[in-house]
Amino acid sequence: MKPLLFQNIKYTLLFLLILCYNQHNQAQEQDFWSRVRYGGNIGLGLSNNTFSAIVAPSAIYRFSEKISAGTGIHFGYTNNDAFTATNYGASVLSLFNPIPAIQLSAEFEQMGVSRSLTLNNEKVRDNYWYPALFLGAGYQIGMASIGIRYDVLYDSSTSIYGSAYAPFVRVFF
Repeated sequence: MKPLLFQNIKYTLLFLLILCYNQHNQAQEQDFWSRVRYGGNIGLGLSNNTFSAIVAPSAIYRFSEKISAGTGIHFGYTNNDAFTATNYGASVLSLFNPIPAIQLSAEFEQMGVSRSLTLNNEKVRDNYWYPALFLGAGYQIGMASIGIRYDVLYDSSTSIYGSAYAPFVRVFF
C-alpha cells in the first residue's frame, strides 16, 4: 500500500509542477502581448488621371516607456497615363522617446519596385530593389506622432519617393 501512496503523491506533485509552469508561461505570454502595438498606413490618392494606393501594416514591441522596435510590410500601387508602378517590401523600425512628447526614429526599408514608363511612345520597364534608411523626429500625443523623416540613402533616379524628406503620421494601438 505504501508504494501506491508514494506514487500518487509523485503524480500529484508532478501535476502541480506542470500547472505552476503553465501558469508562469501564460503570465509571460500575456505580458509580451500587452507590450505589442499595432498600426500602419493606409493611403489613397486620386488626381488628374492618377490613382495611387498604399497599404502598410506594422507592429512594434515596447521594451520600456522610452524604447520600442518593430517591423512592417508595405504594398503600393500608382497608375497614370504614362506611368505604372508597384512596390512591395518590408521595414524594421526603432523608436526612442527621450521625453514623452518627442519621438526619434530610425527605419530601414527594403522595397522591390516594378515600374513601366511610356517615353516617346516607347515602353520602358524597370524591376529593382531600393533600400531606404530613414532618420526622423516627431511630436507624440497619446498613440499618435507627427513629424518628418529623412532618407540618408536617397537616390532621385531610383527612389519611389519624390524627396529625401517625407512627413509622417504614426498611430499605434
